Amino acid sequence: MDASCTALFDEVAALKAELVIARAKASEDMALIAQQKLRIAKLEHQIYGQRSERAVRLIEQLALTFEELEASATQDELAAEQAVAGATNVTGFTRKRPVRTTFPDHLPRERVVIDPPTACDCCGSPRLRKLGEDVTRTLESQPRRWKVIETVREKFSCRECETISQAPAPFHVMARGWAGASLLAMIVFEKFGQHQPLNRQAERYALEGVPIALSTMADAVGAVCTALDPLLRRVETHVLAAQRLHGDDTTVPVLAKGKTDTGRCWVYVRDDKPFGGAGPPAAMFYYSRDRKGEHPQAHLASYAGILQADAYEGYGKLYLGDRKPGPIKEAACWVHARRPFFAMADLEENTRRKASGKKEIPMSPIAIEVVRRIDALFEIERSINGKSPEERLAVRRELSAPLVEDLHTYMNLQRARLARGHDLVKAINYMLKRWAAFTLFLEDGRVCLSNNAAERGLRGIALGRKSWLFCGSDRGGQRAAAMYSLIVTAKMNGVDPQAWLADVLARIAAHPARRLDELLP
Repeated sequence: MDASCTALFDEVAALKAELVIARAKASEDMALIAQQKLRIAKLEHQIYGQRSERAVRLIEQLALTFEELEASATQDELAAEQAVAGATNVTGFTRKRPVRTTFPDHLPRERVVIDPPTACDCCGSPRLRKLGEDVTRTLESQPRRWKVIETVREKFSCRECETISQAPAPFHVMARGWAGASLLAMIVFEKFGQHQPLNRQAERYALEGVPIALSTMADAVGAVCTALDPLLRRVETHVLAAQRLHGDDTTVPVLAKGKTDTGRCWVYVRDDKPFGGAGPPAAMFYYSRDRKGEHPQAHLASYAGILQADAYEGYGKLYLGDRKPGPIKEAACWVHARRPFFAMADLEENTRRKASGKKEIPMSPIAIEVVRRIDALFEIERSINGKSPEERLAVRRELSAPLVEDLHTYMNLQRARLARGHDLVKAINYMLKRWAAFTLFLEDGRVCLSNNAAERGLRGIALGRKSWLFCGSDRGGQRAAAMYSLIVTAKMNGVDPQAWLADVLARIAAHPARRLDELLP
């Protein structure tokens, strides 16, 4: 091969390398842009969460986009390194990565020392002295390890009277104790906390070399639910002793003959943090086959206080003045009221629809103004979150009350100008017909503006429906509601649900009944 051909090949290799490097740089830029968009969306949701109805879904989409672009950028970077290795006069490319955060201190360290050199690489002299060391830290994970624990109870006979003595058998959550507390906690948490049906768990365990029959796992779930029922009753008592509750419900598909019916899962959340209460947060879930009003009336039969909920008619009898043991004060949710206005004021959604060639949604200046006024109320609420009811009430009467009065006047004025069937009139009437419930927060510092606490409690069910598809029966729905109560309560208190379950299941069988409150999450 002559020199001209060699030069030509070198030039082609250099051009290819430069092309691959350009592609790698472009991929890096796209990944960086996606990362910044994701970061901005998270910050906006943290600061202005109430103003973005689709914030959670948008963050999930941005996270998926960033994940894909980051992986593509790494692939292009490695391709660029290979291309540069085949070229002689092209500068290499290395991505600028953010500084990696320090590994948590609680993780155990395993020190692996590479054999040092025994002679100088330059002259071969064996006279070497240590100057220091460079340490590369790598995060590693061990696969799940299974083991069988053999609990031995030795028998002894008395040489005098021939009586046999033996240590008592240990307590187990379920009969014959085939599964340890940690395994039971993992099975239950995977099913109800991570929404992985038992058949999928069984398949994964079999691949790990530990086949467990589906019926055996189902028996374990039933035994755990029975063992934890006393704790569930104590959580229920704690929730219904609250001064204020958040209530909501969501659909739950239930298996029926040749089809699925639509059941309901109800949640009542106690969260005293917004008004500086000392009671720990907790959630109580219930299941029903339908959405009749008799269900919340039965759930709250012994409750008297404040209920923050939507305008569901089934709650109506709870608000009657002659109700026993006492009336429940209705506190409406401003987030629910804001949504229909927001749908007619979402400029960002219209921009996206226009960019994708879809039909634009007619924007309403009235809706935009109502959203702006409601957002001003939430801005005040953020400044008094966590303060005492008295402090909250004082600020509301000074700052929020004039805004609420102006909003009331504005909506009445606009309603008179619009046709009766207009969507804005429907949204305005929703608020004006329940104005006493919407303005209760101006009379009681314990009331919140939103029912987001209950909606957060139901979020896991909404995500889980995509995994488990439906409940197998009404009993299954009741078991799920019971375990949701314990798992969500643990999460609300910053407790790892699986670790808590493992600890409780190891102790509850031998724990004194009068001290069961010590086991609550």
